[in-house]
Amino acid sequence: MTSLVSRRRAITVLAAAAGLPLLLKATSAQAHLVRWEGTTLGAPSTIQIYHTDEGKARAAIRDAMAELARLEAIFSVYRADSALSALNRDGVLNNAPPEFIELLTHARGLAELSGGVYDPTIQPVWTLYLSHFTAAAVDAAGPSERDLKAALALVDWRGIEIDAAKARVSLARPGMALTLNSGAQGYITDRVAAVLRSHGLEKMLVDMGEPRALSTKPDGSAWRIGIANPAEPNTAITEIDVIDKCVSTSGGYGTIFDEAGKFTHLIDTRTGKTAPAMLGVSVVAETATIADGLSTTMLLAPEDKRQSILRAAGGLSAIYVTPDGVMTTVTA
Repeated sequence: MTSLVSRRRAITVLAAAAGLPLLLKATSAQAHLVRWEGTTLGAPSTIQIYHTDEGKARAAIRDAMAELARLEAIFSVYRADSALSALNRDGVLNNAPPEFIELLTHARGLAELSGGVYDPTIQPVWTLYLSHFTAAAVDAAGPSERDLKAALALVDWRGIEIDAAKARVSLARPGMALTLNSGAQGYITDRVAAVLRSHGLEKMLVDMGEPRALSTKPDGSAWRIGIANPAEPNTAITEIDVIDKCVSTSGGYGTIFDEAGKFTHLIDTRTGKTAPAMLGVSVVAETATIADGLSTTMLLAPEDKRQSILRAAGGLSAIYVTPDGVMTTVTA
């Protein structure tokens, strides 16, 4: 049986990767570094806060973790009791949480402005790939054209019906299903950051799967965020300085379905084919919600549409990398 090869949706935070001594070197005598490590929707997550009162920082983190748990119960595709799973199972979700409606409205808007390059209803095709490559007998050539065609027939963002006034979301056809994996981690990052800021915290790096830098380090320097090498996602191929911005990275290497690395988790909504494993893109934006969905979109977008999509969706820049180095930078 061919195993499913999973890797982190990779981005390397250089200061964190270099270890605690490097971080402490940049602090003032008064500011202390407080760290939290865990997972968000299955992805490794961290919070790094500089503050003079460690107790206050820890209390803020506790409140942030309560918010994280609440939002995971809404957006997780892996939990049977989540709002997203209920919608996928029943085709309709009554009493939809306002956060669910907010993020889904954003996702549907991104699908529209990208001409369907981004489409949260791609879940049936993703499920097809997963079931194919985890079956007892695996055809290395991938799912059949017939099966791909049937799954693609269920993909259409225009079939997402949102009635905010009635707190109701529905899907137009039986068998349709959503994934918000390219969006929920960014949204949760923004919400967790908001909770921390409500406690008066400012200098921090919040990474619930998508790192968002708030303010600077205590010495006034920027947070340095490394862009992953697609061939070795735990190492940085280049780096950027970030202040009050988010960086979201997508690459086919994030999850690889087959040992040969031919089939990845990023799927072209037009053909059902998957994105190359050895290509990554990092999008810089003002918020993690914007950056998260855009990084997937920019990886799949035709080259001649990249700049217009980036600008229309509120992104600032997109950095494309291969194992040989920086390939292209697109700016809004």
